[in-house]
Order: sequence, then C-alpha cells, then structure tokens
Amino acid sequence: MTTLRRPSLLIIALALCCSACAAAQVNENRKEADKGQDVGDDSGLSDDQIVAGLKQALEFGTGKAVALASKSDGFLNNEATRILLPTKLQSVGKAMRLLGEGETVDDLEIGMNRAAERATPQAKQIFLDAIKKMNVTHTGARHILAGGDTAATEYFQQTCSADLTAAFSPIVHGALQRTGVIKKYDHVIKTAPGGNAIANEFDLDKYVVGKTLDGIFYLLGQEEIQIRTTPAAQTTPLLKEVFSSK
Repeated sequence: MTTLRRPSLLIIALALCCSACAAAQVNENRKEADKGQDVGDDSGLSDDQIVAGLKQALEFGTGKAVALASKSDGFLNNEATRILLPTKLQSVGKAMRLLGEGETVDDLEIGMNRAAERATPQAKQIFLDAIKKMNVTHTGARHILAGGDTAATEYFQQTCSADLTAAFSPIVHGALQRTGVIKKYDHVIKTAPGGNAIANEFDLDKYVVGKTLDGIFYLLGQEEIQIRTTPAAQTTPLLKEVFSSK
C-alpha cells in the first residue's frame, strides 16, 4: 500500500507544479498584453492615423510658433526665447560698459533678437518640409502619442535639428547683416579689452541660429501642449480623433 501511495503523491505534485507554471505563463501573457495597451493599442486608431495626427499637430503648431516669434519683440520680450549675450562675450560686455560703451553692448543683444525675428518667417517652410519628410515608425508613433506633453516636438527636434540648422543658417546670416549685428559685433570685438582673443573662439552665426531654433522649438512645444490638453485646440477631425482618445 505504501509503495502505491508514493507514485500517486508524485503524480499529484507534478500536476500541481504544471498547473502553477501554466498559470504563471497566462499571467505573464496578460502583462505583455497590458503593456501593448499602455502605448495606445486599445485606442482603436490605426498606426497611419497616429502618424498623420502627430505630423498635423506639428504643422499647425509650427504655423502658430512662427507667427508668435516673428512679430515685433517676439523674441526680445519673451523671457523664454530672448537671445542673451553669450557667456563668452559677457566679460567683454562688462569691459565695454566700464569704457562707457554699455549702449553698444545693449544694441548688440537687441540686434541678435531682431535678426531672429526677421529670419523666423522663412523657417516656417523649412520646418513644414522637414515634418513631411520626418520618418516615424508605427511603434515610435504610439510611444510619442502616449509620451509627455511635448513628446512630438522633442522627437522632431532630435531627429531634424541638423537639417534645419543647415537650411536656416544662410537665412540667419542675411538677417544679421541687414540688421547691422555683424558690424556691431565686430566693433565690440575690436574695442573691448580681450575681444580679439574671443574672436577665434566664438561663432556669432552659429550662436544666433541655434538660439533662434531653440526659441521656435520652445514655442512649438507650447502649441503641442495646447493641442494635447485643450479640446478647443483640436481644430480638425484628425486632431480630435488622435488626441481626444489619448
């Protein structure tokens, strides 16, 4: 009798173990399914709809961001986008003020902002072209949609900044020339003590291009927040479909 019980107990134990493993696998499968739902699989939206919605949000946001930045004082009077005298020139600026040329330093800073405001309207088409060409995978689009309030803007900035900089640089250079900023900068460098030493270390064009793009991206991010969080900003059926389901 004893020898018969032992195999029976072993069989029962094995059966219980298999049942526990099966249950664990089912739970794991459920967890994986839940993960998929977390990035929007339960939204009913197709991958193509999400990609199109994200791009449309960026296109609409670009139009508004450019309009805000390019108006008079659009950069200068906005603390978030104002282009300040770069760190490398701040010591030179102090020296100029001591020499009674503080107004020249102020004019240089104001001029950089005016150049940014003048160049910004031409950024619109460059941004729109980049958005159309921007490659977003279906999986990536779902993660962007489920991400932070500026996730689409951040992805756009990370993937397209190099191309935008290349296209925008000659436009900013022209604006710097027309506003007299280059002449003002040359005057500061030649006049200020230690100015010549900085001349070879600092690229005025590169600095203003970078700050101008940073300002436009900041404003674009603010527009994306509006589209994601405010139904009134979802002004097309596609934007309503994509962002109201989030």
